[in-house]
Amino acid sequence: MPRTVAPAADRVRRREFIALAGGAASAAAWMAPARAQALPVIGYLGSESPERYASRLSAFREGLAETGYAEGRNVAIEFRWAEGQYSRLPALAVELANRQVTVIVAPGGAEVALAAKSATTTIPIVFEMGGNPIALGVVSSLSRPGGNLTGVSSLSVEVSRKRLEFMHEVRPDTKKFAVAVNPTSPTSNSQLKNLHAAADALGLELVVLKNSDEQEFGAMFTAVREMQAGGLVFSSDPYFAYRSQQLAALAVRYAVPAMTQSRDFPLAGGLMSYGGDFGQSHRHTGIYAGRVLKGEKPSDLPVQRVTKVELFINLKAAGNLGISFPPSLLGIADRVIE
Repeated sequence: MPRTVAPAADRVRRREFIALAGGAASAAAWMAPARAQALPVIGYLGSESPERYASRLSAFREGLAETGYAEGRNVAIEFRWAEGQYSRLPALAVELANRQVTVIVAPGGAEVALAAKSATTTIPIVFEMGGNPIALGVVSSLSRPGGNLTGVSSLSVEVSRKRLEFMHEVRPDTKKFAVAVNPTSPTSNSQLKNLHAAADALGLELVVLKNSDEQEFGAMFTAVREMQAGGLVFSSDPYFAYRSQQLAALAVRYAVPAMTQSRDFPLAGGLMSYGGDFGQSHRHTGIYAGRVLKGEKPSDLPVQRVTKVELFINLKAAGNLGISFPPSLLGIADRVIE
């Protein structure tokens, strides 16, 4: 059967179509990475690991979503993790600044915010912390932060002394209590001052245990047992908060009444917690990051104060320790775990 030959004009048009199609494909391949590169980038500076930040990251992404942003769709996120070593934070912050990210998010405490602040004076920074950002030198004013920083602050650090007062209510016949403090925290000195003031007002003896190494947690609980203290109160510090499950397991093992800032502690089997609502503070951080991405300046965004403070009580842990909670304390608890 004879082979049909297309007319010359058709062959030319076909070659032109193939060339155009190839050119379009090449252009698409060229433009795809360009579009990806065009996404705004959040530089996320964390003091721990992504596993320890999981619940906080979820709340942060909820806040971002409220402003219309979703990772991978219309914003990219570059993470830097210090793995619990605060001394690594400044160098990691510089890495993000050198990447010229659109905004740096510095959640999880004063040490993260201060590291980000030292890395850049031009890239917008959104922080999240439990301390007073004015006292810590992060901003000069809450209503008019100025410069390139704004963010969210809760009351976790300010209520450290309240934990000691609550512990004394639970153990009214005990005059000696231990307090755990992370000496590497920028807020440790101010918290100790407040805790000593509370102890003096209540007529209590306070034994300070300094700890910034989880390998020494067991020895800390052993010391509390040996000194026959009425309980162990943790100061507000992300290092302790992110290790709530480990601390709760040790509190159960050594039969030590203990209280931290994070609800994760009683949820994991510890006795009590009292501190700021980290879900709210990290969600607000996501909202502020989104607003900065939309073009608002940190200097025009007042520092948000998350004023909700939550008290969690674990009655099963209390029963195992032979402790009875006074009705007045149970009545003000945000959650009583049966």
